[in-house]
Amino acid sequence: MAEDVVAEIVATVLEVLVSAGQAVEVGDTLVLLESMKMEIPVVAEDAGVLDEVKVAVDDVIQAGDVIATYR
Repeated sequence: MAEDVVAEIVATVLEVLVSAGQAVEVGDTLVLLESMKMEIPVVAEDAGVLDEVKVAVDDVIQAGDVIATYR
């Protein structure tokens, strides 16, 4: 079953640390966001394989936007 990784805040994508097809473990950092001059890591809450990474560096994302999907 696919699971979405969703943004919790409005932010700019500083770094994308993973790619589609990559296996991730609980706690792995997927992307690094910047909001209000703070760096915020987005981490995997479950282990799985990434189906798609939907953001790129310098993208501005909104709360509720899907960052990645994995199974």
